[in-house]
Amino acid sequence: MKPSMRNPLKRARGMGSSQFGVGHWWQQRVTAVALVVLVLWLVYTLLGLVHADYATAHAVMARPFNAVLLIAFSMAVFWHAALGLQVVIEDYVHTRWKEVLLLVLIKFAAVLGVLASVLAVLRIALAS
Repeated sequence: MKPSMRNPLKRARGMGSSQFGVGHWWQQRVTAVALVVLVLWLVYTLLGLVHADYATAHAVMARPFNAVLLIAFSMAVFWHAALGLQVVIEDYVHTRWKEVLLLVLIKFAAVLGVLASVLAVLRIALAS
């Protein structure tokens, strides 16, 4: 066997899971931290509306600051869920076509969920 003059790092680049694994890991952590902050805000806001009537709750959620945070919350939830389900599918589904089909369905469902959530928040915010 002829010895290679190529650097071992050069041979390893672009191979294996090292291409996207760290980025995926960071995305999961960033969305998790964002969700902690957004869930605390949402719980605080909803606890303030415990004895409020519909009009008051509608007015509170229609405020621009709250509407933007609701949109951010829905985006973070669906993004984080899609990332987590992707890891589960990649780890436990071993038939390639089933894995690809499930990954596509999850992405599609996440996009639909975000679009529906954003539409609902915008209807609340713009109807006031």
